[in-house]
Amino acid sequence: MIKKLTVLVSALCISSSVWANTQAKFEDYVADLKAEAQSKGYEQALIDSAFATAKFKKKVITNDKNQPEVVETLETYLPKRVPQWKINQARKLYKEHKTILEKIAKEYGVQARFIVALWGLESNFGRIQGGYPVISALITLAFDGRREALYKRQLWAALDILKSGHITLDDFKGSWAGAMGQTQFMPTSFNAYAVDYNNDGRKDIWTTTEDAFASIANYLKQAGWNDDLTWGRQIQLPEGFDHKYVLKRGTKTRKQWLAYWQDSERSLQDWQALGLRRADGSDLPKVSVTAALVMPDDINGRMYLAYDNYKALMHWNRSYYFATSVGYLSDRIGYPKI
Repeated sequence: MIKKLTVLVSALCISSSVWANTQAKFEDYVADLKAEAQSKGYEQALIDSAFATAKFKKKVITNDKNQPEVVETLETYLPKRVPQWKINQARKLYKEHKTILEKIAKEYGVQARFIVALWGLESNFGRIQGGYPVISALITLAFDGRREALYKRQLWAALDILKSGHITLDDFKGSWAGAMGQTQFMPTSFNAYAVDYNNDGRKDIWTTTEDAFASIANYLKQAGWNDDLTWGRQIQLPEGFDHKYVLKRGTKTRKQWLAYWQDSERSLQDWQALGLRRADGSDLPKVSVTAALVMPDDINGRMYLAYDNYKALMHWNRSYYFATSVGYLSDRIGYPKI
């Protein structure tokens, strides 16, 4: 018993020593960041207030390094991400906000059902935004060093948000990775796409629903959204179909992914001639539209003809599962018509 206690005390002492060493290094890192912020021209008052709140968040590192590696397929992913209750809630909230949603949709050229779908999938319609202090989360991730340059860019963007007065430091909360508000924008995305729709002087994606809706719409518009198109459709492949026509997976950059998209892209008439049909077996639409053939799983999984708007969804989050879930939820919101 005494031996076990001795081992336990020894382990606790080592753990305490490691923690003290990490904390000291973190404080030195914060001091270097403050100096860098000064060199970038940020006001001393902003630097002092923002960095005074900086704390090393061990759980942020744990979350970053231990993200679950669950083997999923669309057959398991979609029911979890888009359950019936979320579809019902999305349709209910669309109806409640219909006037402002359709006004924003018209102004930005983005169908309202996609705004609601992204709102629902990113933050459960604004209910789950994250409670981590954004500054501390970003500094912790930069300090960890795995993607230091990325998170330092996000940190400077976060300081710009505070400098512009869009939110107070006390309310500046988000996910463990620094994604914020009802839209779950990273700070650089906030600065690029967030909108002060109600003209109160603040781009408030945290508490102002119309700002969040307009920010989502603006993001999609800037990403090349085409209001004349939907996102895509599930299709059937003919027997013996040549897999060379399927959009390649495993891309490391968006540029490479777009090149593969271009290789796969064909007109609906060409896809019809190659034997593709709608999921119910009927002919493809006779419209002048191009599409790429997307395979989220393997060749035996669901297959989609994806239109240009799918590229905008993949710009938001380059995940076939995510983009497809947005499209699927948007269809369930839009049909039957509310």
